[in-house]
Amino acid sequence: MGGKSMMKMAVLMLLVGVTVVTAAMSHDYGDALTKSILFFEGQRSGKLPSNQRMNWRKDSALRDGSDIGMNMVGGYYDAGDHVKFHFPMAFTTTLLAWSIVEFGESMGSDLEHALEALRWGTDYFLKATSKPGMVVAQVGDPISDHTCWERPEDMDTLRTTYVVNQTHPGSEVSAEIAAALAASSIVFKNKDNRYSRVLLQRASQVFDFANNYQGSYNESIGRGACPFYCDFNGYHDELIWGAAWLSKATQDPKYWDYVVKNMATLGGSIFEFGWDSKHSGINIFVSPIYFDPQKVMSSSGSSFITNADSFVCSLLPESPTKSVTYSPGGLMFKPGGSNLQHATALSFLLIVYSSYLQAANRSVHCGSVVATPSRLVEVAKTQVDYILGSNPLGMSYMVGYGLKFPQRIHHRGSSLPSMSTFHGHIGCHDGNSYLVTKMPNRNVLVGAVVGGPNNNDQFLDSRLNISQSEPATYLNAPLVGALAFFKGGK
Repeated sequence: MGGKSMMKMAVLMLLVGVTVVTAAMSHDYGDALTKSILFFEGQRSGKLPSNQRMNWRKDSALRDGSDIGMNMVGGYYDAGDHVKFHFPMAFTTTLLAWSIVEFGESMGSDLEHALEALRWGTDYFLKATSKPGMVVAQVGDPISDHTCWERPEDMDTLRTTYVVNQTHPGSEVSAEIAAALAASSIVFKNKDNRYSRVLLQRASQVFDFANNYQGSYNESIGRGACPFYCDFNGYHDELIWGAAWLSKATQDPKYWDYVVKNMATLGGSIFEFGWDSKHSGINIFVSPIYFDPQKVMSSSGSSFITNADSFVCSLLPESPTKSVTYSPGGLMFKPGGSNLQHATALSFLLIVYSSYLQAANRSVHCGSVVATPSRLVEVAKTQVDYILGSNPLGMSYMVGYGLKFPQRIHHRGSSLPSMSTFHGHIGCHDGNSYLVTKMPNRNVLVGAVVGGPNNNDQFLDSRLNISQSEPATYLNAPLVGALAFFKGGK
């Protein structure tokens, strides 16, 4: 969302608040988990189910896909707008699935809602991949959409369907969808075996399409992807990521062989993980600690472990090879906008790797610094706690959690009157007054995690401050796993 938020409008950087020493706070991780999952109901597109709990939202975008004769109703709006960007949506789905795979047993009654959130994504991606030789990569013209400030239920913007195919490929979006379907097949295997098999078969087919017809969707769908969710990192990491999940889901050695062969020549930074870059996630996920113990001593296995360890060393505050910065209040920072996308995703990886290290009775060595599995958890916990309010402003950056949280988030549906209170049509520019008003949003998007404060721990609660005040699904997805872990008392 960094490139996306910067392109939307100039941000007025009037910083509020003063830095104070924050007393230690205890947090209700179970409550935060419940709300982080509920958020996804506020991002739903399509015909809403009877058990919809975010009841200020109503049906929307019921003709999506009709321009190409397909039913593309459903899925998620990625952030505060109404475009369905499939690249980050697929990453969100993969991370939701991974969160459940690792920590679903700690979710309690929230597990059922997490499964519902996951299936809302996978059902949609089955539609997007239903025709052989093509994948729907996006629905909604972003230029048209971003011109308007209106409710999703009122949309009169262009709902263009963007497709990648054999002559206009999109390996990154296709391979990420394959990863999402494969990861989700693992989740549903013991809950709905028939559905799990459908997901896995489709994942294999979509991966083959992504691999056999290689190329970036940047060129294939043009302004649909860029500058909003351009793939800056290349598509080879998504291909390896998809193969890694298929290896786990199928146990077919051809996928593991693909991972090992292609990882050896993969460029880019091993310290990145997010909707665009999968490098750190690959190294941690496929580390031999997690797979066959007999591979631990192999050369390919040692490279994965070395890279995963180096990733950890790039994050620890005391590490001599630290590559991130920390705010005075302790929040991890990487370049770009919407910084909490890094804090949530990287914290999730630290927690996952800590469990793998614990199982293998290993620690990470960063020069003379030795980091035990519990140290990785400590660092992740400082980030989660910061997001929930243990910071100099005493501000929770999860909407609806705690006593003080953002009131003016950059989110169209949240800021405008709901269909329940105003039945008339609100056109493209009719909602502009709700964008600029200093009044709080009309509807509380419970569980939404916003972009967060700047590197001096300051936060301007304004819809015009997009990089700080806009939520996105891929901020929440890894946090679901982290919160489940801490809810479990680990």
